[in-house]
Amino acid sequence: MMRPKRSHHCSRCGHCVRRMDHHCPWINNCVGEDNHWLFLQLCFYTQLLSSFTLILDFCHYYYFLPLKKTNWDFFVFRHELALIRISTFMGLVILGGISGLFYTQLMGIFTDTTSIEKMSNCCEEISSPRKPWQQTFSEVFGTRWKILWFIPFRQRQPLRVPYHFANHV
Repeated sequence: MMRPKRSHHCSRCGHCVRRMDHHCPWINNCVGEDNHWLFLQLCFYTQLLSSFTLILDFCHYYYFLPLKKTNWDFFVFRHELALIRISTFMGLVILGGISGLFYTQLMGIFTDTTSIEKMSNCCEEISSPRKPWQQTFSEVFGTRWKILWFIPFRQRQPLRVPYHFANHV
């Protein structure tokens, strides 16, 4: 059976995936052409919520710190400060890891290469002509409307690719 260009067979799933980037253990699925935009949204909103958690931890810590010094009896839970520190540590770890993952995914979209293509042939893709970043983002997110790229409550529609780009896909 003929395999489409830029598709790969996943040894974990047992499926062939078009524009396969990687197999993600967090979503237990391959990240490819059909769900790459959802994976980017997952990374984006995880960063946003981790940042929000860190802001809440910071506010909570500095709100309860003077209370601890003045009157210890007002603390309902004596381990609240330890839980805030654990939450801050986990927020920092998740924010750092997801930020790195999100950055590498965005750089892959900018260069129009997947992680598998970067690992398999690092030097051949440098000489190939590149598409504009707006077009590669539009292909991943399924719309040219930039305001809709990170809205999670929509359906992705495949773009109609012009004929001169269809031969290079």
